[in-house]
Amino acid sequence: MENIMSPQGKVWFVTGASSGFGRCIVEEALSRGERVVATARDPRTLDELVARAPDRVLAVRLDVTKTHEVQSAVAAALERFGAIDVLVNNAGYTVVGAVEETSDEELRAVFEPLFFGAVAMTRAVLPHMRERRTGTIVQLSSAAGIVTWAGVGAYCAAKHALEAMSESLAKEVEPLGVRVLIVEPGMFRTKLLGASFRPTPAMAAYASTVGTMRAYSTQSNGQQPGDPAKAARAIADAVAAGGPALRLPLGSDAVESIREKLAHIAADVDRTEPIARSTAL
Repeated sequence: MENIMSPQGKVWFVTGASSGFGRCIVEEALSRGERVVATARDPRTLDELVARAPDRVLAVRLDVTKTHEVQSAVAAALERFGAIDVLVNNAGYTVVGAVEETSDEELRAVFEPLFFGAVAMTRAVLPHMRERRTGTIVQLSSAAGIVTWAGVGAYCAAKHALEAMSESLAKEVEPLGVRVLIVEPGMFRTKLLGASFRPTPAMAAYASTVGTMRAYSTQSNGQQPGDPAKAARAIADAVAAGGPALRLPLGSDAVESIREKLAHIAADVDRTEPIARSTAL
């Protein structure tokens, strides 16, 4: 159904739109009468979306780790629709393994889409948003952007890095009319533990710690409590509402784990405050 309040609709640019959160966000935006640039490494996975609303969907091949594809995708979006109102950085995958089990190559591979790719996309759209003095950058982070667990250090590190960069970015672009929204989902029923899940070779020394996460990741696939369609609706509502909130946790598990982490940080600061204050010249 077309959005009668906004006949043209905002223009959403969504990375990783072939499945999971990306797909649901595209579908939610379309249901609101918005226009969407849906991107994926294999654009054939987006054919059904294009067929659903050919006048409002542009499917573009995009690997966010390739600079030339980032630039060409943004150019194609602007050529087709003339604007990008909402950028959703969603592309990526997860890796499970202890820090010692994770090679340099795998660690860098995780950071490429989750951090460097998201930052490259952000930089690519910012000149356009700054010129128009409007726009929203949605960073699909995770509860793992604040919380950590044994066995997902690489994934947590990339999400922590994205959140830190996004916090600084929010301070930089707010006076320019651009908003940043960091979304922190808990466990949702996407392919994060399925097709987008990559385990590293296991070492026996970490069976009692990382082994638990490996088992959980396998057993929980398809059993996650969160509904990605409802998450997409919450994200679209938050974008439409605007407002001062920088973070949007999604799922009861995200709320609980983030609060627990913040309480641990506060307790450490309280516990060590005398030591900290004793170090002044």
